[in-house]
Amino acid sequence: MGASTSAILLIFANLVVFISWATSSSIHENFLQCLSFNSNHTTPISNVLYTPKNLSYSAILESSIENLRFSSSATSKPLFIVTPLHVSHIQATVVCSKKYGMHVRVRSGGHDYEGLSYVSKIPFIIIDLSLLRSINVSIEDGTAWVETGATVGEVYYRIAQKSRTYGFPAGSCPTVGVGGHFSGGGFGTLMRKYGLAADNIVDAYIVVSDGRVLNRESMGEDLFWAIRGGGGASFGVILSWKIKLAPVPPIVTVFTISRTLEQGALKVFLKWQQVGSTLQEDTFIEAILGAVSGSKEGERTIQVSFKTLFLGNTIELLSVVKKSFPELGLEAKDCLEVSWIESVLYYADLFGEPENVLLNRIPRFKNYFKAKSDYVQEPISETGLQGIWKMLCQEGAGIMILSPYGGRMDKISETEVPFPHRKGNLYKIQYLVSWDKEEDTVSKKYINWTRKLYAYMAPYVSKLPRAAYFNYRDLDLGMNKLKGNTSYAQASIWGIKYFGFNFDRLVHVKTKVDPNNCFRNEQSIPALSPWWKN
Repeated sequence: MGASTSAILLIFANLVVFISWATSSSIHENFLQCLSFNSNHTTPISNVLYTPKNLSYSAILESSIENLRFSSSATSKPLFIVTPLHVSHIQATVVCSKKYGMHVRVRSGGHDYEGLSYVSKIPFIIIDLSLLRSINVSIEDGTAWVETGATVGEVYYRIAQKSRTYGFPAGSCPTVGVGGHFSGGGFGTLMRKYGLAADNIVDAYIVVSDGRVLNRESMGEDLFWAIRGGGGASFGVILSWKIKLAPVPPIVTVFTISRTLEQGALKVFLKWQQVGSTLQEDTFIEAILGAVSGSKEGERTIQVSFKTLFLGNTIELLSVVKKSFPELGLEAKDCLEVSWIESVLYYADLFGEPENVLLNRIPRFKNYFKAKSDYVQEPISETGLQGIWKMLCQEGAGIMILSPYGGRMDKISETEVPFPHRKGNLYKIQYLVSWDKEEDTVSKKYINWTRKLYAYMAPYVSKLPRAAYFNYRDLDLGMNKLKGNTSYAQASIWGIKYFGFNFDRLVHVKTKVDPNNCFRNEQSIPALSPWWKN
């Protein structure tokens, strides 16, 4: 009887596996048929659809993986990659994914800090937008239409081709895709003058879960509000942005001054905390903290580097700095007068290279990294800084990048777009550590360092909530459930840190636009359960 029962159970188990495989195979076939039926374009969608059987599948997948933590053999891979050439390819993928329960991830430039645009713990497909990157600049009305597969560097380059006296307030890393960057806020060196990228978007096109293509007028102001800082991937597939260009002078000034503790870095940094956010809005002085070799062999010390963009000439800059920040010791010989597009190269560590280097989509160097973020609302005391110095000198330590707020950022309401971090913030911190080996023990050492420093910083940063920047994605803050519904309470653990009181409005927009939660990831805005909708 025992042997007979075991045989029956084995047959049953094999039957379940067979049925599951057959069902899965049938779903995949039906999904592919659905794609072909719903895609109306001269280029068949089969020409831009890749499976693991295609020779180019791996190259396409790896092309936009910017954090090597998510490129190992153990990392989950997509069932399909779609590289659309036309909006109908995206519409078909969205409609058919919804119909057959296929999980979708949308990738623009691949810079999501936690890899959420190309990694999932449940079976998924990728919509890779890298081939949709046209940019049409109109100097006459001071705007540009930008497809979301474009990079920030491509946007800057195309603007500069038309005019040397316009720029755009987005990030300093040229290979970042505008799809995620703009929809998460998008800060850069023009932030204190013009605000964020999201503050300078005037229209957009999006594909929503039922396959419709909507612009600002047809989507309504609630959804248009949500995708400018609330993360577009929660609401649909952003196709393109209409951005408002930012006037810049023909000559700007840049410099970098570094000081070690032995050279008086502490005194200079203490003053920077007081004035960095109060200087006139044409001035952006960023502070970068890290450890360097000391004067004695085997010794480590702290270096603070002040990297600056000023929208004006050297004489004007010297006047501003000598009046408000004389401790920096800035001299004319430290300054470099350049065009705004050359300042982009300077901040990207590409200065001296031809401007078309900004068209390169792939970074010259890739590594493994982990980042976290904080906001500082009161200057950190000298005692607090001493503890930071010790942690920065530890083995496996990274750096801290401190970006000053104030200026235009103080004048925009915290509810204008979902990004809430406005008046009252002195500066934002990015904790960043990188390494070049894949081993788990190595990764854990560096990741643990960021977590220990983050824990140490708790008394010195914003509270209730302890705020974070959405584009510096950090799953340590909390995660959604990928299967089943994530409650409002569970998602608010991380959501309020990114969005403050705007999180509630984002949830209600999500519930209206994507009630079935088709567009979801570990930190996407959740849709309310039916009994909560009222």
